Amino acid sequence: MKSKMLFSRTDRTTLLPVHVTSIGYWEHQPETEREEGFPDYQLHQTIRGVGEYIVDGRTIRVGPGEAFVLYPGVRHAYRPVSKPWEMAWVAFNGREAGALLRYAGWGASGHGKVAEGGLLESFRTMLGEDSLSYEANLTRSHGMYALLLELGRAQTAGSREQDMNRIRPIIDFIEYNLHRPLSLGELAEAADVSPQYLCRLFQKTIQMRPLQYVNLQRVGRAKQLMFGAPGRRMHEVARDVGFDNASYFGAVFKKATGFSPEQFRRLYGLPDAE
Repeated sequence: MKSKMLFSRTDRTTLLPVHVTSIGYWEHQPETEREEGFPDYQLHQTIRGVGEYIVDGRTIRVGPGEAFVLYPGVRHAYRPVSKPWEMAWVAFNGREAGALLRYAGWGASGHGKVAEGGLLESFRTMLGEDSLSYEANLTRSHGMYALLLELGRAQTAGSREQDMNRIRPIIDFIEYNLHRPLSLGELAEAADVSPQYLCRLFQKTIQMRPLQYVNLQRVGRAKQLMFGAPGRRMHEVARDVGFDNASYFGAVFKKATGFSPEQFRRLYGLPDAE
């Protein structure tokens, strides 16, 4: 691929949650310095060679399989360490651009491991679209959204899979025991870890506390019970999903769904229990 640079029209696409403003590829990325930063977010992926970024007084070296994100308005510079320093880049913006970057693991300017063996597929697709038409801009913006999701998976896949393997047995234990009360101590004992460690593991892996997860699973099963046996009384549903107290079940259900169990039934046209 020859070095290239494309500038997107930013008329209707600015209404999208994220849109591309420019995109390019360098067979050898030259040294660049921006005292005032850049007006858009930037994402660089190193394909071959090594380069250095200077941001906030830090010098960070990146090589193949690594990406670097630069936030708008941040003073920065970057330069090749080897020749060639082969790199692809995209500049983008939009009301959800920052949120999608945080999802991908970048809460600020910095680098991360993404993939080895060439360009990420979404990057390749965006660079392959040379037209400046509205349809091409739309395709690139769609590709940018896909790229950020792809980066999120690449950044978290290894550690997340390892953590999920650790909690999978306790997830199964919860599933088999939703019909009865469960305490944090019992869950920790079943996992053969301390309650504090179990809380940290759940928070890191599925972003919620263990008993919060248990209650959401109970609510989900309660919904299925209401559909499967619409004449069942609410205290019976509560008992069957591990709640001793129907009022507490109702409070948990409403907090999770925004509706009381009775409102939920009416919302989906289910008959009230006799």
